Amino acid sequence: MKRIAVFASGGGTDFQSIIDANEREKFCEISYLIASKDGIGAIERAKKHGIKTAVFAKKDYPDLEILYSKLTELLTAEKVDYIVLAGWLKIIPESFIKRFENRIINIHPSLIPAFCGAGYYGLKVHQAVLEYGAKVSGCTVHFVNEIPDGGAIIAQHAVNVEDGDTPESLQARILEEEHKLLPYCVKKLCEGKIQKQGRVVIIK
Repeated sequence: MKRIAVFASGGGTDFQSIIDANEREKFCEISYLIASKDGIGAIERAKKHGIKTAVFAKKDYPDLEILYSKLTELLTAEKVDYIVLAGWLKIIPESFIKRFENRIINIHPSLIPAFCGAGYYGLKVHQAVLEYGAKVSGCTVHFVNEIPDGGAIIAQHAVNVEDGDTPESLQARILEEEHKLLPYCVKKLCEGKIQKQGRVVIIK
């Protein structure tokens, strides 16, 4: 069974969606929650389900390369197969991405390549969608490469933008889809049913 580590920086609702799906149908071992700071909701979720946690905070590791070097040591020792970014807001250096090439996936709250890249996170994404006047948004699970939100797309779910939407209301509806899409992609990845050929990803 494949082992995953989930990286989170906030409340951890996407993380919870993986936990819940895995409890219904065991498809992986969640080896670790990696948190970017103390006191976040994701840590409490991990503790509740008996999942080991580790905090890699900027205050403890002001040098990013050292932080990710130590993180690499931990993940290697734990024999982690895949890394799932579920609301991870810390910059990832290219050296780490190369070390785990095609083994890191991320979920983003828009239909990439729209409303993504540096500076697009959280409510800022949904605010930008509404200001632009887009009629459709959604969420995307993708492989991680050295370009923010630039890796090959694994799967997407669309969500209609409704009249009178606020960033918060749009975020809430997209989050519901994230909680379906992310566990689905993690399951397929751990079952060996995702094939990547350049930028083209095929799900069996």
